[in-house]
This record gives sequence, C-alpha cells and structure tokens, in this order.
Amino acid sequence: MRNKIIPLTILVSFLITSAVSAKLAVVDTGKITKILPHIQKFYLGTAFDGAIFSSATIQETDAAGFTTNKLGIIRFTDVLNLGITFNYNFGRHLGMYIGIDVKNIGFIEKNAGAATVKRRTYNLGVPLGIKIGNMAAKRPYVFLGGGVDAPFNYREKTFVIRDQKTKFSEWFSNRTPAIMPYVFAGLAINGGITFKAQYYPNNFLNPNFTQDGIKPYAGYDVHLILFSLGIALPLSKKQDIVTKQVSGLNIM
Repeated sequence: MRNKIIPLTILVSFLITSAVSAKLAVVDTGKITKILPHIQKFYLGTAFDGAIFSSATIQETDAAGFTTNKLGIIRFTDVLNLGITFNYNFGRHLGMYIGIDVKNIGFIEKNAGAATVKRRTYNLGVPLGIKIGNMAAKRPYVFLGGGVDAPFNYREKTFVIRDQKTKFSEWFSNRTPAIMPYVFAGLAINGGITFKAQYYPNNFLNPNFTQDGIKPYAGYDVHLILFSLGIALPLSKKQDIVTKQVSGLNIM
C-alpha cells in the first residue's frame, strides 16, 4: 500500500505545480497605449526677464597708448524687461522659440577721477533659441541661442556725490551701435522660473561718436554680461495629448 501512495503523491504534486505554473504564465499581448504628460506643439509664451544683474568688461586705451582693464560695478534693474515668445516643440524633448522683447541694459564704471558713470540703453530685441529637456508645461529644460538688440534710448549719469549729478537722455543715439548681437544660455525649472546668462561680444559704446569735435568714447571697448531671473510661461491653455506605445505584459 505504501509503495502505491508514494508514486501517487509525486503525480499529484506534479499536476498541481503544472497548473499553478500555467496560471502564472506571462503572455505578451503586444502594444498598449500609455498617456504621457501633455505638451503643446505651438504656443505663445512670456519672455519676462524680470530682474537683471549686469556688468561689463571695460578696456580703455588713452591717447598715449596705455591700456587699462577692469570689470564694471554690478548694476541691477527690474524695470521694463519683458516680451513674448513664439514656441514650437518638435517632440517631447526638443523645441525652439523666437521672440520680441524690451530690455533695460547697461553698466556702471568708476573712472580715474573718482566719478561714477552709469550708462544704459533701452533695447528692442529679437531672441532665437532652442530648448532641450522636458517640453511638458512647467517642466525643467535648458535653453540656448542668440539674438540682436536695437537700442532706442540712451541715458548717461555722472556723479561724484549722489545728490550732485549730471545726466542726459537721447533717443536713437549714435553713442552706441545701431545693432547689438548677443548669445545666451539658461535653465528653466519647475514653475517656469528661468535663470539666464547673456553676453554681448561687440562694443557697447561707439568709439567714433563725435560731439563738439571730441570723441568721448575713443579708446573704449566694453562688453556687457547679463544675468537674469525671469519667468517663461505659456499664454495659451490648449494642450496636445501625446501617447506612447509601450510593450504590455499580462499575467494569466
């Protein structure tokens, strides 16, 4: 009797194991659709540079040919630094934009006579950039590119003591170049907050500008460096639902 029970027990165990294995078999059902976070193919957005901290590399060569190099004093402005962008996303991780904006840029110099000179322009600009990262709304990405500025108002202040200063303002002045090209790179984090660095490779001042037979900017070579804290958000609410086909595995 015992000899019959042992083979029977083995047979029953085998049948139970096979049944359980069949129940747990993994079957590839092909493709299933997974809905990913929304992105927008085309949209209008803000180009709010907000707070701009600027300085400049200043090289000055005097009539004797002696050259001095210095870095401008940090200048802060949060007045009228805004614009709009036209954005197009090629896919989930790559996009581009072109925009139009107004910026208040310039630098502060302390000259050899102990006077402080502030020079700034209001510029109308056209940036062109690419975005690399997550194109879903309010997700992080990096951006870089270049653009051109056209200054339309120049202002200069000079003072030794703050309450004793001279200043003037000119529209479409020849004291600066008519066109100011630049390059930039930055980061947009969650919520649309942006950090950007921008550099102007050409001279901010026009060394050939002449007034009453004098060239006040002769020998100057000034290159602006800007750091800004801004906001880049979509102005339109329409979003495209993008799906992704992924392999589906079902457990039977």
